[in-house]
Amino acid sequence: MTDQRDEYDDVADDLAERLSVVDDDLAEQRAAALRSGLSDYELDDDDLEVLEISEGGEEGIRYLPALPVIAIVGRPNVGKSALVNRILGRREAVVEDTPGVTRDRVSYKGEWLDRRFTLVDTGGWEPDAKGIDASVAAQAEVAIDLSDVVLFVVDATVGATSTDEHVVRLLRKTNKPVFLVANKVDDARQESEATALWNLGLGEPHPVSALHGRGVADMLEAVFEKLPQVSAVAKEEFGGPRRVAILGRPNVGKSSLLNKAAGEERVVVNELAGTTRDPVDEQIELGGKIWRFVDTAGIRRRVHLQQGADFYASLRTQAALEKAEVAVVLLDVSQPISEQDVRIIDLVLESGRALVLAYNKWDLLDDDRRRYLEREIEKDLHHVAWAPRVNISARTGRHLEKLVPALETALESWDTRIPTGKFNAFLTELTQEHPHPVRGGKQPRILFGTQAASRPPTFVLFTTGFLDPGYRRFIQRRLREIYGFEGSPIVVNMRVREKRQR
Repeated sequence: MTDQRDEYDDVADDLAERLSVVDDDLAEQRAAALRSGLSDYELDDDDLEVLEISEGGEEGIRYLPALPVIAIVGRPNVGKSALVNRILGRREAVVEDTPGVTRDRVSYKGEWLDRRFTLVDTGGWEPDAKGIDASVAAQAEVAIDLSDVVLFVVDATVGATSTDEHVVRLLRKTNKPVFLVANKVDDARQESEATALWNLGLGEPHPVSALHGRGVADMLEAVFEKLPQVSAVAKEEFGGPRRVAILGRPNVGKSSLLNKAAGEERVVVNELAGTTRDPVDEQIELGGKIWRFVDTAGIRRRVHLQQGADFYASLRTQAALEKAEVAVVLLDVSQPISEQDVRIIDLVLESGRALVLAYNKWDLLDDDRRRYLEREIEKDLHHVAWAPRVNISARTGRHLEKLVPALETALESWDTRIPTGKFNAFLTELTQEHPHPVRGGKQPRILFGTQAASRPPTFVLFTTGFLDPGYRRFIQRRLREIYGFEGSPIVVNMRVREKRQR
């Protein structure tokens, strides 16, 4: 199909001026007349539903009681993430038969017998750890401090190790209820292996099989007897903060950005690419507002080329994007813009989320690289020229405050709804000045238009024929010129309808 985009690039008219003299009453009258004209055309039930859509209200921030927190700790590869999935009743945590797959402390919301709670999965704890392993151990210690109850998981088939004894000494200092979970007890014959764990001095071991679910309900019953109704350590929950997904290729600085925004070491940061595997949710106050940031695993190669943990991490990245409202895509300005960067941005566009482009490591940029970068942006990112651009340094926090107005602008555009009268006045003035070209001896007309949805702004055009892709892009560009929509994709759909048979 021929790209018609250039056909309308140089169009310059007084559309904004002509629209300014059309008041709301006149616009509504015109729209009502156009709407009544649709009765001459064949409309189905979906068409009528689109025409009847009205704008819904918005919910603001509301405070909810702080949910009690259960932390799951233990040395690597004892089955902590498998136990998380079993308790939640869904596959959330990345599970692989390789030590060290979980590296951050990751929070999940769960419910058991009408009791809601927060479950925190942690990386394996190793004493005297160095490098990234030390960061993982620190995250586990923080999780213990910020929990109401601790589940200490031990591999019953291996028995207590010196590492387990180190963890026990750490747990004894907490003064919090600690439950000793003897995992991998798959049948009654193995229960004797669990009884040997009495020697750790943490009380009765709870034999479970995270893989098969054996004994988990009995263990949870004991846990919930000690778990408070309202957490003594967690912050109040916020209902309604805007959800921000942080996206980018591996090692671009996503976790550093989240840590700097949170003001704490919330996520493991290491030069080793791919240290984040699970999405990590964090409520953060930034610019006087509460935001829910989601730090996601870097998108590597195409999903079908990935294996194991990276495959599931990529799926979770897409799931995090689906739950988000706005995506901050981080681009490393010290490296050329890659096909991978463009693919991630296209993933955001496909999901219909608002978009902010954050150019990271700006403090490392020299004049030569800056000139090349601007050319790359013009060449590779022209299709998202409407996205707010922020130049930051996630490592130092430089210009991080500029993220807030960019996020607010993008979300405001994402939420925008144009009244039907104004939209039809826009269409009428536009098509009178620049009608659709004649194709095959016919000239398609736009009969009526309405905004069927926001988040993202989605417009439906009832037409007498198929509109060229170039003409639809032309309508989108003029919508941006008149109404802004900075930071939000715009969707323009068509419904080609024929006249009723007399």
